[in-house]
Amino acid sequence: MTPAEDLRDLALAVAREAADLVGRLRVAGVDVADTKTTTTDVVTGADRAAEELIRRRLAEARPDDAFLGEEGGGDRGSSSGVTWVVDPIDGTVNYLYGIPAYAVSIAAEVEGRTVAGVVVDVAHGEAWTAVRGGGAYRGDDRLRVREPGPMGHWLVRTGFGYDARLRAAQAESLTRLLPQVRDIRRIGSCALDLCAVAAGESDAYVEEGVHDWDHAAAGLIAEEAGARWEVLPGASGGDLLVVAPAERYAEFEDLVRSCGFSAPRRAPGDAAPAR
Repeated sequence: MTPAEDLRDLALAVAREAADLVGRLRVAGVDVADTKTTTTDVVTGADRAAEELIRRRLAEARPDDAFLGEEGGGDRGSSSGVTWVVDPIDGTVNYLYGIPAYAVSIAAEVEGRTVAGVVVDVAHGEAWTAVRGGGAYRGDDRLRVREPGPMGHWLVRTGFGYDARLRAAQAESLTRLLPQVRDIRRIGSCALDLCAVAAGESDAYVEEGVHDWDHAAAGLIAEEAGARWEVLPGASGGDLLVVAPAERYAEFEDLVRSCGFSAPRRAPGDAAPAR
């Protein structure tokens, strides 16, 4: 077994334990513990409890590793070179409302590059995993992106931020995109959206306002299934995540740009805009 496979196996065991906790807390009742960027961007007690559990289990197994979590923060500095990037509940609003689309996401980075990723779909008990260079899997089934046909036949997933200004801009871009593809889906979990692209259950994904913990694990899963992904400057100043089958990625990025999702390309030598 390779070092990356060892990291995957640890991530899977910890993610399953956290998913069990999240599920039990959902049955007991969900409380809103705090808000973040806006009053609609909520944190539940389960988010905090799951991240605390994950942090503790990883530290017990690998005390020299660094930790970066959505709720408790952290950093990427470690003596081992390994950083765990964690979203304890990706899809918290779904979790709050009882919509069965939320997941535990754990990625292992080595020197800044993701080498193992795990996403556990809490409501359905499914585990999605990948090791760099070793393929992507749902359980024991190897994943492959959908064979892309005409762009007009693509099913595209997306998401919305919590800032009103960003939502308005995203809506305008979507009105331009929608007539040029088969349809749009908004599920509410970036990690599960990217896993769906990996499994061929959607063709592509685009969203501004993502964070590393949203896609660190699922981005590797999509990549190992044959997708390409990039984080670009978004039109509203946030990070824009674009995902599509590798051989058609450039075409999809051009479409996304033409619809206004991304900031204009800078000419060589131009200074980057303030973020």
